Order: sequence, then structure tokens, then C-alpha cells
Amino acid sequence: MGHRENPRPGGRSARVQAAVHQSVRDMLTTMDRSDITIPSIAQRANVTPSTIYRRWGDLQALLADVAASRLRPECEPARIGTAREDLQAWVEQYADEMTSGVGRQMLRDVLSTTDASNAEKCSGYTQQQLAAFVARAEASGEPFPTVAELMDYVISPIIYRILFDQTPAGDHIGKLIDKVMPENAPNA
Repeated sequence: MGHRENPRPGGRSARVQAAVHQSVRDMLTTMDRSDITIPSIAQRANVTPSTIYRRWGDLQALLADVAASRLRPECEPARIGTAREDLQAWVEQYADEMTSGVGRQMLRDVLSTTDASNAEKCSGYTQQQLAAFVARAEASGEPFPTVAELMDYVISPIIYRILFDQTPAGDHIGKLIDKVMPENAPNA
């Protein structure tokens, strides 16, 4: 039996999702990952295991959904200077968070299912953040790469390194940004 693609927002469905997600997050911080089961999550969330199976299908799909929700940014990227300076600070923080043990595991969880929707959500979250930099640059008249260029030449190499255990260093991140945004680029 497949899981429900688009459960109704709000109401019981939202409460169940919140309880199950919170239970998973709590269990991931207090238990060995291999000891987490759908029945133990259900008991902690005060729902039946069949509710979880109906909604998510299996444990890996649930872990992927929880990881994707944790990767959603809580606010717009900080403004610290020029669009380039803002981008540099954001990318360094992004790489730092994704390089952590928790960040790496969340990325692996999101990518471990055959359902691509969670990976697409995460990509969308990143693209939304990058679009904020593009909009800021446009508003101030700064030359700036497109979201697609930033995804292809900055974010993708960072994620590749993180997934294959090569921590991207700060100078590497700066070099990636320099490739799409040379310091001496003429103003638009």
C-alpha cells in the first residue's frame, strides 16, 4: 500500500505529522538509529503504526520526510553587505551545517528513497534562498549569477563533496563563488 501524497493540511493530519516528526527528531537525539522502529515511533507519538505506514509507507520514507522538513530554512538569508558578501556568508554557513554529522545524515536520508519528492523539496528550499540573493543584487544593480548557475557551480560541488566525505574548506567555497562571480566583473 502506498503512502498518501497530499494529506489534508491542518486538523488531525497536521497534528499527526507534527507528533510523528517530533518523535523521530527526539528519538534520533536520544537513541541509536538502528533501534528506531515504526512501532516505537508510533508509541511515542501516540498514534498507531498503521497510521505511519499509511502516511509514509516505511521507516526510510519517514526519515526522509523528517530530514526534508528539518532542511527547510526558517527565514530569509541574512543581509550583511553586498549581495556577494551575503552569498559568501550564507554558502559558508550552509556548507558548515550540511558537513556536520547531522547534516550529512539528513542529506543521506533525503536521498535514500526512491521517491524524489523530498530531494526536490530540499532543492527548492535552496533555490528559494539563492533567489533572495539574486533579487537583492537586481535591486541594487549588482551583477550576479542566476539561480541555475549558483546551483550548478556552487551548491552542487559542495553537496557532492559532503556526500562523499570531502569536507569543503572555506577557501574552496570562495573559489567556487569566484568562478561564477569574479571580483572584477563589470557592472551591469
